[in-house]
Amino acid sequence: MKLVYTGKTKNVFEMENGNYLLKFKDDVTGKDGVFDPGENSIGLTIEGVGDVNLRMTEYFFNKINAAGIRTHFVKANLEDTTMEVLPAKVFGKGLEVICRCRAVGSFIKRYGDYIESGTKLPYYVEMTFKDDAKGDPLVTKDGLIVLGIMSSEQYDTIKEMTQKITKIVADDMEEKGMELYDIKFEYGYDADGKVMLIDEIASGNMRVYKDGEYIQPMELSELFFK
Repeated sequence: MKLVYTGKTKNVFEMENGNYLLKFKDDVTGKDGVFDPGENSIGLTIEGVGDVNLRMTEYFFNKINAAGIRTHFVKANLEDTTMEVLPAKVFGKGLEVICRCRAVGSFIKRYGDYIESGTKLPYYVEMTFKDDAKGDPLVTKDGLIVLGIMSSEQYDTIKEMTQKITKIVADDMEEKGMELYDIKFEYGYDADGKVMLIDEIASGNMRVYKDGEYIQPMELSELFFK
């Protein structure tokens, strides 16, 4: 297999059948040796984190596929921490889609003059460019269309998919006595322009609370698979 991309937390290989293989690593983002999913650079290595991230990703992608929502997921191999995925092009140079169930984090930093921290939100969707140097700037639907990054139809599809997928994750967390506050996703599209969920769904991509207290990503993975 040919290595085509070396990422912060995954390496990507091209397979002979035209699909791609994602190799999950134990590297995580953070700062000063502390795991922080919001950071843009690798901060430390945690043994086993690639394994638990793949396990959660496999669990949710299977569930999302079963619900009839398009994803790039084909299958996972837990023994060698890899996942086979369909080829997909990313939007622009990379886009993150965030769904917010409560007003926390960067949302409250921006809009704290107008809303109290922790206020429930109606599966609020926003998009940001993946650009570390510029601090992942927000972009509107009109901006994405004007810049030629996606069509109006693709935007509406992503928003609808995001809200449906977030509900799947939130319902699972609720069953386990936890509450999803927000979660981020990535999307791509196939040769026909059809949108699909890509990348991963792991504890480092979401903010989850239990009894009003934030749960660290590694602890969340442990609680989820108890």
